[in-house]
Amino acid sequence: MTMRRKAGLLALSVIAPFITTRAQTQLTLREALHVVKTNNPWLKPERLNTGIAQSDLVTAGLRPNPVLNNQTLQLVNDRYFEAGTKFSNPHNRQVWWQLTKEFQLGGQRRYKQEVAGQNVVVTQQNYMDLERNLLLDAGVKWLDVWYNKRTLELIDQARANIDTLVGIQQIRLKNQVISSSDLARTELLQEQYDLQFKNVDQTYRNEQQNLRFLLGGTDSITVYDGDSIFSMNLVPVLDSLVAVSYASRADVAVAKANIELSRSNVKLQRSLAVPVPELGVIWNPQNTVPYVGIFGTIDLPFFNRNQGEVKKSRIQLEQSEQRLSAVQLQVQTEVQIALRSYQVNKATVEKYSGILRKSAQVLESVKYAYTRGGTTIIDFLEAQRNWFDTEKLYCDALYNYRKSYLQLLCVTGLINQL
Repeated sequence: MTMRRKAGLLALSVIAPFITTRAQTQLTLREALHVVKTNNPWLKPERLNTGIAQSDLVTAGLRPNPVLNNQTLQLVNDRYFEAGTKFSNPHNRQVWWQLTKEFQLGGQRRYKQEVAGQNVVVTQQNYMDLERNLLLDAGVKWLDVWYNKRTLELIDQARANIDTLVGIQQIRLKNQVISSSDLARTELLQEQYDLQFKNVDQTYRNEQQNLRFLLGGTDSITVYDGDSIFSMNLVPVLDSLVAVSYASRADVAVAKANIELSRSNVKLQRSLAVPVPELGVIWNPQNTVPYVGIFGTIDLPFFNRNQGEVKKSRIQLEQSEQRLSAVQLQVQTEVQIALRSYQVNKATVEKYSGILRKSAQVLESVKYAYTRGGTTIIDFLEAQRNWFDTEKLYCDALYNYRKSYLQLLCVTGLINQL
């Protein structure tokens, strides 16, 4: 290998860690939620629905185009031609020019614009509700990545403790201080930790991939647990949270907007029962003799007065009002369940502070005693398992607490405001 190639490989080995570090994106939960709002692949196409609804508003404001009508009658038998004229002579032709326009009465154009405007509001609120649910999905996925990362760190810490002990046990076995079964028990626990680490590491990578999809990114993602989002103080009173939910949740706003849309549609359908007249002027040169006149036509509402659509619009209004009641009842139920789960999980996490300290102290005491021959390997391994299980249960409790906190933010609609 030449000196130039060696220098290149050395430079690459020095630069590679920095390239890997830059390719990874560290995100707090709050930052991840902000990225979802702008880059989520499901939100991007849904965001265009507002523009589509606004286009309908433009269409609703357009007035009917004028209609130009032409009728031309030409003599084809030369025996009827005026004396001394030819086929193309205007004396042998009758021409009809008619220019008309429809006139919308009864506020039809105004109500069309009103319906289209309410539809824009419904579309915007539907988007906000979709965003609310996707923010929850992304937040939970961020927690999944954080949970598996923390589990990996815990297993790695446990492996480090056991690896050290295995080295000590091998020396002690060589010196015939312990039996081979003591070493085998220690190595068995070491192998168990190794298998757990591999499985959790694969799960961690999979959850990273899922989170990357929700964020709409391509870079590798690592979570940064330095966010203050979980230290926000929520009002732990059910009535207060329900009131906040009514004011903040997009699905409640959608239900209310649908009521206004239905009311506007009732007015529109009533106005469409009014006949639409078509008025205009006529220019009619007949064999070079000019005639001028007016044109007018209007439906006679003997049979069709838009009765079916008017009835349908009233039923749709009643349906929208019932849906609002159902959504409000759903909000009350979801807030009540989420608040209870949040309170229980929060209390569980608070109780673990003393348990964690005790398990760590027990492990240190038993480890100290074992290294000096004051206890057996069984006692030490039992203390190691108890410490690991306690740390794992605390990690589970913290995950459940944070997940319930996110769920509470979602059901109250506050997650859109982060």
